Amino acid sequence: PGKIPPKVIEQRFGSQVRGEAISELIRTTFQEAVGQQNLRPAMAPEISTTGEPAEGQIEYTATFEILPDVGPVDVAKLAISKPVAQVSDVDVDAMIETLRQQRRAWSPVERPIQMGDMALFEYSAQAGDARHPAEGGDRSGTIVGSGAMTAELEQALVGRSVGDQFTFEMTFPANFRVTTLAGKAATVDVKVSRVQASQLPEVDEAFIALFGIKDGGMDKFRSDVRANLERELKGVLVGRLKNDVVQKLVDAYPDLELPQRLVDNEAKALAEQARTQAQQQGQATVAAVPESFQAMARRRVAAGVLVGEIARQNGIRLDNRRVAESLATIASTYEEPQQVVELYQRDPNLMSGLQNRVLEDQVADWIAEHAQTTEQQLTFNEAMRPNG
Repeated sequence: PGKIPPKVIEQRFGSQVRGEAISELIRTTFQEAVGQQNLRPAMAPEISTTGEPAEGQIEYTATFEILPDVGPVDVAKLAISKPVAQVSDVDVDAMIETLRQQRRAWSPVERPIQMGDMALFEYSAQAGDARHPAEGGDRSGTIVGSGAMTAELEQALVGRSVGDQFTFEMTFPANFRVTTLAGKAATVDVKVSRVQASQLPEVDEAFIALFGIKDGGMDKFRSDVRANLERELKGVLVGRLKNDVVQKLVDAYPDLELPQRLVDNEAKALAEQARTQAQQQGQATVAAVPESFQAMARRRVAAGVLVGEIARQNGIRLDNRRVAESLATIASTYEEPQQVVELYQRDPNLMSGLQNRVLEDQVADWIAEHAQTTEQQLTFNEAMRPNG
């Protein structure tokens, strides 16, 4: 009594259980088959089967591409540039000044505009037959001297006061946000509506407390700032080294045969990423087709194949300590670090991506140790500068 008859269970769940059993059978026998043949599939196979047994056997066809036989990868002749930099007291001072700037207070002033003031204004521009806006004025603002608008416009604001109206000639930069004005000479009418001056906070106990420091005072604050800069610098230096290593490695194997499906899938992913970024930037009409990303996709796949082959040939195993350190670094940039750690631990895709990046870093370090590597001494600012 109370038990479900086996026939009911079979009717309700039989097909599901049978499907799961066949899937597991195919998975295990496929792994055995490729192992016996010393094959290395590039990606998951396409399986074709009726699923119906014949003489007690299930027959299926697996179609897949294999990773190329690269042969021994020799990195001894690669010329690698390894960036080296340190955080100095000057860098710590500069970051503290940046933190002060980020927390400055603004208050209205009646005096003429000076460099560093925030100016709010309305403007219109006539460039040939094109006027922006079509009617009235466009409200805008800038911190004078920051270059947020254009250097010509900001310079023209200096010495002006609230209520001033003036006209001047200027050429808008080619990348100006208003496309009808970008790269064009125009007559610009401006009316100043508000001027605000900034007041920087003192670096005192109240300021330090904003960063969660209750004890230790200035010494603890500077120590924390330095630690954050060093953590950020370490990540940048690792990334720059890896980029140089991968570029030199791929260039050394220009004729490497690659599984086309891997390249096509990578090109599709790059195209989708480009579309997403375009939409986030308000350029929803931008078309990104996978064909235009084939060259970049090929280099990425080649890099992955070569890095994986070097790891395999030289017994480079994932360093779990470095994974934990990398995860801690990522988590430290959030308000609730432990929640970030738990998120990665729960999400296999996130953790797999992190592990792959760490293994790539390990391979890059190994290559730098065995190649013709020279150190490139940089300042902190040089190291942090994009493409520096």
